[in-house]
Amino acid sequence: MATTRATLEALETASAHLLVELHGCAPELTNDLQALRGLLLEAARRSGATVVAEVFHRYAPQGVSGVVVIEESHLSVHTWPEHGYVAVDFFTCGQLDPYLAAEHLRLGLRAERAELLLVRRGLPGAVGLLAGEVERRPE
Repeated sequence: MATTRATLEALETASAHLLVELHGCAPELTNDLQALRGLLLEAARRSGATVVAEVFHRYAPQGVSGVVVIEESHLSVHTWPEHGYVAVDFFTCGQLDPYLAAEHLRLGLRAERAELLLVRRGLPGAVGLLAGEVERRPE
């Protein structure tokens, strides 16, 4: 994920909404509320965000959803362990780097593939998209 804070600044927008699709994730991690909580909180910190609150819920028989409220907006996660799939939203205002959060989650969940979509928000009529794909390389 080569996009950096400089790229976000170049977008000249009031906010950014990074959508992250993680495929081929470790099922045991995608169903572990405490592991996901730790990963999401650390992802927020790595992006430069200030954590304000958090809420997580484990579904029966499987799956976890969670939201970390940050001073700059929020970071959320939803998992489907049976599919090895995790959906992440990172909506931020200010000079954060959501790509650092996405990379931390990709590595932490051992995702085989990540699809990213950045939506610029906050400027009238200026919604633009920057999309990319990253594949995990065997170690």
